[in-house]
Amino acid sequence: MAITLVNPDGLPKIDVYRQVSVATGSKLVFIAGQVAWDAEGVTVGEGDLTAQVEQCYLNIGTALADVGGSFDDVAKLTAYVVDWTPDKMPALLEGISRASEKLGVTPVPPVTLLGVAALDIPDHLVEVEATAVID
Repeated sequence: MAITLVNPDGLPKIDVYRQVSVATGSKLVFIAGQVAWDAEGVTVGEGDLTAQVEQCYLNIGTALADVGGSFDDVAKLTAYVVDWTPDKMPALLEGISRASEKLGVTPVPPVTLLGVAALDIPDHLVEVEATAVID
C-alpha cells in the first residue's frame, strides 16, 4: 500500500480521519470533485446530505478502481458542503461511515471541509475531490 495514515503525537487524535498521510507510491491520481450522481447522471439522495456524501465517496472508489487503485490509496480529500453549519456534522459523518463500510476502509485519510454557497446544480449538497497515490 502506498499510503500510511497517522495521527502524530502532539496533534489532536480525531476519530473520523488521520492528520497525516505519508505517500510512497509512484503514480499520482487527481480525482475531480465528485457529486452525488449515479452512473447515469441522476442525483442520488436529493435533499439528503448523508446519502449524497456516501455517493460522492463511492464515486471516488469507482474512479480509483478504474485506474488500478482503491480508496486505501487516497492521500487527501477535500469536501465542499453547501451552507455548512456544525449541526450538519452528524449527517456528514454518517455518510462517510456508510461509504467506508461499503468500501471496506478505515480510517479516513486527511480531509479538509469547506462550506460553500452553492455547487453546480441546486440538488447537489456536497462535492468531494481526492488525491491518491498508487504503487
